[in-house]
Amino acid sequence: MPFTNKKWWKDYFSFTKKERIGVIVLLIIVVIVFLLPAFFSNPGPPDDAVVKDFKEQVAKLQTKKETRSDYNSHYEKKDYRDFNNDKTPTHGELFYFDPNTASQSDWQRLGLNEKNIHTILNYVSKGGKFRKPEDLLKIYSLREADAQRLIPYVRIDDAETYKTDMHKDRVATKSEKKLSIIDVNSADTNLLKSLQGIGSKLPQRIVNFREKLGGFSDVSQIAETYRLPDSTFQKISSYLTVGKGGIKQININVATANDLKQHPYIGWKIANAIVQYRSQHNEFQSIEDLRKIALISEDDYKKIYPYVSIK
Repeated sequence: MPFTNKKWWKDYFSFTKKERIGVIVLLIIVVIVFLLPAFFSNPGPPDDAVVKDFKEQVAKLQTKKETRSDYNSHYEKKDYRDFNNDKTPTHGELFYFDPNTASQSDWQRLGLNEKNIHTILNYVSKGGKFRKPEDLLKIYSLREADAQRLIPYVRIDDAETYKTDMHKDRVATKSEKKLSIIDVNSADTNLLKSLQGIGSKLPQRIVNFREKLGGFSDVSQIAETYRLPDSTFQKISSYLTVGKGGIKQININVATANDLKQHPYIGWKIANAIVQYRSQHNEFQSIEDLRKIALISEDDYKKIYPYVSIK
């Protein structure tokens, strides 16, 4: 009988390994479920002292923010530059004046302070000139508002400027008189270099072009020189002339196509057309017969005419 009871106890209180694990997991779940409400329970109302302290801190921060905002607003409205460059014009008597000759009392009547008057008078005494009303803006110590107030009343005497311009004109005239008129058909490179702005390379190019043409028939042809700027030609053209008898002509009744094509105004096509016309119609009776050749335009004819002959 005792043996039987002992077996009965073992049957009910012995567990397998899987059963033991299941019991442990179940106990853990029960504990978690029991403790979970404690973690998610609603906290009680906050302590009144804590709430009061929090509100006081917020009020202090708000006061500091408003104070700084007022401070910034004040200095945004009054920029540092306003102390030195106030746009409010100075009140003074307005009358027409010449800043180059105005006296200290004149400037005082116009409403300028001692510093501005001293700066302007010092500028004029050292040779400075106001050439136009807007030059008042160049006085660094003068406020722009004051300068704009005075500009409409500035009347500058042009006598001094006129004297200066006349002096420049006389100097220029003297320089021009020193330059003699140059015959471009006989001038060498050294003589051409004496022309203003001609440089060192252009004289040789002019001579080379002259030799290819057989001489210049008109001053305007010089403008065709390789790399001669039009502005330079306009400066020197009044000092140039074309001498008579300096043109070398080509006899179109005997010249070959190779001879004719060497001329800058003729070229191969026109040279060949001249020879072909001559072979079909015998000799040219006059230079104007060139107009009968369809390939030669009126402009071509005018260019070629001084450089050809029939004898």
